[in-house]
Amino acid sequence: MSIPIIGFEEMDKILTWADVTDALQAGHKLPKASLSDGLAYRGDDTLLSRAAWIDGLGALVKSATIVPENSAKSIPMVNGGVMLFDDKTGQLEALVDFHLVTKWKTAGDSLLGAKLLARPDSKNILIVGAGTVSRNMVSAYASIFPQARFQVWNRSPENAAKMVADLSGTHDISQANDLAKAVANADIINCATMSSDPVIDGAWLRPGQHLNLIGAYRPDMREANDAALQKARIFVDSYDTTIEHIGELKLPIASGAISKKDVLADFYDIASGAFVTGDDTDITLFKNGGGAHLDLMTAKLILQKWREAQA
Repeated sequence: MSIPIIGFEEMDKILTWADVTDALQAGHKLPKASLSDGLAYRGDDTLLSRAAWIDGLGALVKSATIVPENSAKSIPMVNGGVMLFDDKTGQLEALVDFHLVTKWKTAGDSLLGAKLLARPDSKNILIVGAGTVSRNMVSAYASIFPQARFQVWNRSPENAAKMVADLSGTHDISQANDLAKAVANADIINCATMSSDPVIDGAWLRPGQHLNLIGAYRPDMREANDAALQKARIFVDSYDTTIEHIGELKLPIASGAISKKDVLADFYDIASGAFVTGDDTDITLFKNGGGAHLDLMTAKLILQKWREAQA
């Protein structure tokens, strides 16, 4: 029996953001995932390997290299591969395009956080960062906030201008030049940067906003300062992949700016009703830490949709 190799172009046009957020919610009703992460470094370069097994769903190994200097060479900064294994037998079930899984998992993860925490009437969405993830988030947010108006801010204004030009035909989108002002005017602030130093100052935040943080993935990285975390109700996708692993939470917890108890819930708490905002005046903060269990839930959805398309 041949092992299917599922490509990006083949499946990207078939998936929907509703499919992905539904799959993530369904996956968190199953037994908690067994996770194993490994990191290796070469200067600013990172090799990240993540594995997960969810009883009743299956197993997955996802490995990625992150080489920031590739951007200047017109080579993708992130490259890798995904192996999906059968739950009962452990046999290799499929090879799925790394960028396909990553696109839909990463944006779907943050979209689910916003779906549960952001005000339903949110209209002004600020995208901080102008990379691939930020572009995907415009499409993702537009799927549940159809009246959304987007602004883009990036440290390199020319990259923000290019993103606006590329997406202006399908979305109401413009460039922001003053980050503090843009944050103050936004209902949702989405950050997907490679910053090691915070780009969001809590002094800029106002009641009722939702701050969604994607970019930080290393212990020395963060996108929001202590004041932002102290003003917000904090939620994460997974306790296991954020608190002890990513500088966004690890650093302020270590310094005493916040405590672990300030992280109120993760996606496994959705069913209990703990993953909710208190009222419309709350500032909510969602940290997207990722994790192979989310890749597994997404890859299983992709395999299901692939099989349906082949039938």
